Amino acid sequence: MRILLLAINLSFFIPFYYGQIASEHGFEFRQKLGFLAAHRGTLGHLPQESAKAMEFTYFIQTRDSKNWHQAYREPKVGVTLFVGSVGNNDLLGRYTSLSGFAELPMVKIKNFEWNWKMGFGLGYTAKTFDPIYNPKNNAIASKINATIVIGTKVNYNFGKNFLTVGLDITHFSNAAFKVPNYGINLPYLSIGYGRTLSKEQALNSTIKSNLKLKKWMFGALGIFSMKEMNPIGTRRYPVYSLSLFTRRIFSQKAGLELSLDLFSKQAILGVEPLVPKTQLSIIQAALFAGYIVPFERFSFLFGAGAYVRDVYKPDGPVYFRIGSRYQFPSGILLNFTLKSHFAKADYMELGIGYTLNYKQK
Repeated sequence: MRILLLAINLSFFIPFYYGQIASEHGFEFRQKLGFLAAHRGTLGHLPQESAKAMEFTYFIQTRDSKNWHQAYREPKVGVTLFVGSVGNNDLLGRYTSLSGFAELPMVKIKNFEWNWKMGFGLGYTAKTFDPIYNPKNNAIASKINATIVIGTKVNYNFGKNFLTVGLDITHFSNAAFKVPNYGINLPYLSIGYGRTLSKEQALNSTIKSNLKLKKWMFGALGIFSMKEMNPIGTRRYPVYSLSLFTRRIFSQKAGLELSLDLFSKQAILGVEPLVPKTQLSIIQAALFAGYIVPFERFSFLFGAGAYVRDVYKPDGPVYFRIGSRYQFPSGILLNFTLKSHFAKADYMELGIGYTLNYKQK
């Protein structure tokens, strides 16, 4: 699982290497204050104090060396180090994480910017669930966890410096690889200071976009994962799934994916064990629709699906998917996404597939 999470983290850095021609870089320091959101009743005992954290960020300001730089109005990309508490030092400890991010401008007026930010990475904590020494920590059972950050921020620029105020939700979870895993959700309000260390002249892009615009593409994606089920101490089960998808990129900033998803989640065999089950009966079928945010061959994916066949209904009728994809010129497609049921992580989807009509010479 650690190798899987590392692969997810490294995959996020792929878009950063698209834009190192004619860019500028800098740093940002941010102080954060928030609280632990008890998104389930069983977590109500965990929030005991405010959550305080610091972030150190190294960023690259893209400058029109790629088509997507222009489309997204010269976004920032980079890496953020998070260090702080999450609302209960005794049971949950303190967290450290390293995540890659993209920061996309929504409004730019003279010295004012309003940006949207999203990041993926890895987090670490020394305090996890232990049936003897830490039984009340029913949120996190593993020291290494995935980190997801979604937020918005405003910057006021003066010269090479800027002041910033932000609001985000930071999430830590091991994607049900080890239970208990209700996960940690942290709304944070933050203020900070940043400085650009070097400036370069913007260049007009002469590079042809790799996106196949306004064309329906078709393919298949196979996914493998592992997950545990409650009660605590039971075995870890494999998960297999197949997605038959069609995808269309409408512009440099938006696309749509539709798919038929078939799941063989072996953990269902452990749900109500006295009920007879077969490999055929545990197969779930679903229809999925997702929004694509493309960065050349790399893209973000956000979407939801509904089960049309689910005999034992272990998780409810709807699921969500969030993560990233990378499309190779040969047609091979890599997938790193998180599947969840509302605030409950189901498992991490590590997949490889093929897009039939994408291949480039």
